[in-house]
Amino acid sequence: MSLLRSSLTFSSLTLVSRVFGFVRDILMARYLGAGLVADCFFIAFKLPNFFRRLFAEGAFNAAFVPMFAGELGEGGASGRARAKRFAEAALAILLPTLLIFTALVEIFMGPFVWLLTGGFADEDPGKFPLAVELTRLTFPYLLLISLVSLLSGTLNALKRFAAAAAAPILLNLALITSLLAFHETELIAGRSLAAAVSVGGVVQLCLLLVACKRAGFALRLPRPRVSPEIRQLLALFFPAALGAGVVQLNLLIDMVLAARFLPEGSISFLFYADRLNQLPIGLVGVAIGTVLLPLMARHLAAGEADAAVAQQNRAMELALLLTLPAAAALMVVPGPLINAIFEHGGAFTPEDAAATSAALAAYAVGLPAYILVKVLTPGYHGRKDTRTPLKFAVIALVTNTALNLILMIPLQHVGFALATALSSWLSVALLWGVLVRRRHFRADTRLKSRILRSCLASAVMAGAVYGLARLLAGWLAGGGVEEIAAVAAIVIAGMVVFFAAARMTGALRSGEVAGALRRP
Repeated sequence: MSLLRSSLTFSSLTLVSRVFGFVRDILMARYLGAGLVADCFFIAFKLPNFFRRLFAEGAFNAAFVPMFAGELGEGGASGRARAKRFAEAALAILLPTLLIFTALVEIFMGPFVWLLTGGFADEDPGKFPLAVELTRLTFPYLLLISLVSLLSGTLNALKRFAAAAAAPILLNLALITSLLAFHETELIAGRSLAAAVSVGGVVQLCLLLVACKRAGFALRLPRPRVSPEIRQLLALFFPAALGAGVVQLNLLIDMVLAARFLPEGSISFLFYADRLNQLPIGLVGVAIGTVLLPLMARHLAAGEADAAVAQQNRAMELALLLTLPAAAALMVVPGPLINAIFEHGGAFTPEDAAATSAALAAYAVGLPAYILVKVLTPGYHGRKDTRTPLKFAVIALVTNTALNLILMIPLQHVGFALATALSSWLSVALLWGVLVRRRHFRADTRLKSRILRSCLASAVMAGAVYGLARLLAGWLAGGGVEEIAAVAAIVIAGMVVFFAAARMTGALRSGEVAGALRRP
């Protein structure tokens, strides 16, 4: 299965998940707004996700997938048996670690939330206890989603991407159901959402267990044993976990500073803006990065370094072709998008929409960088190097923190979004530069040409959507059906203009796309 076909499989299911995610976010904006309960829920939702990325996803998979792919080899019976034993041994270490950690956090949740948020500067004395209560409800999600991530890594290495991509749909359905069923007050909606997070984790885990069984990889749970393979896994895992921890610490620093020094609602503005910013990241960056890592790991394990570099070039070309126009659109017309999605006469006010739009435009400055990091990092993890990305993550953390402190005074919450964007571009420069210096990556002629052509096509599209937004200003201000129709027209026109410009400039060639889709 080619990179493009695999990425499209992942992206199509991710798109379904994101559609449900937007439905969820619209309901959250309607029933939670951007006030006290919303801030507490977003903190409760972020904390288990912080440790999820530590124990699972980025960190664990960065160590697990290349080793699993190496054990799998060409996929023969003996390779599958070795890979299965390795996955079971990893599960035997991961599960008890997560059980103990989750239990300890649940017992000491008050100090834990205070440590990671610094408390709140607000005058409302009920805010901190509510954040603790909601986090107790969401935190079991860490255990569940970490197991989901291990099973997803196993399936991805087997070139079965559908179940892992479909799992987030179930979480969004659980959250949507809870909001529709329990929304009498903001407090009731917040509590039901927090409980639904853990329920969604249970459903996701069940889906992945069934998918692994169908793939012939129903994992047993042996007694934990630190074998040489597990020692190597841990040696790769800890630097990756620290690197992931640094990235997540970045987000926590943003949250602590916003909670302590910015007005109420700032955390919510950043959350809602990041939700729209995450759409192209999930559809493009996560999809390509997820597919690219096992492909590169297999090429490198077979000694096919040139093939691995070629895959990375094509991944970068595809990522930028799809990301540059998205970044341009979000920078040029963030307001109409935020208004149409979140502002529908509920608790989310026009002032909230304006503040969120400003944050979205700032986040969009770094959108290509967020995607490129996900494409460049497999160049290290595929070679079982988890230390170098850790060093770069620390540099980005220090830079982001410094920029936060500098920019939050004149720009408030928008400064946080801009700091994230700028530090992400620094990460790209470091990751790219060292790969080139080590001769592990080189941008081929086709990639260089396509980047310039994609930039040109994106600039043409940005001008078109900006002009159309000005023409439809009356409809955009009208609210209701008129506003939604105007936004839909802008989005569709932007897509048509971009792909026409991409064809004219040569950034997109249909023959290459068709060939990639046919390739096994």
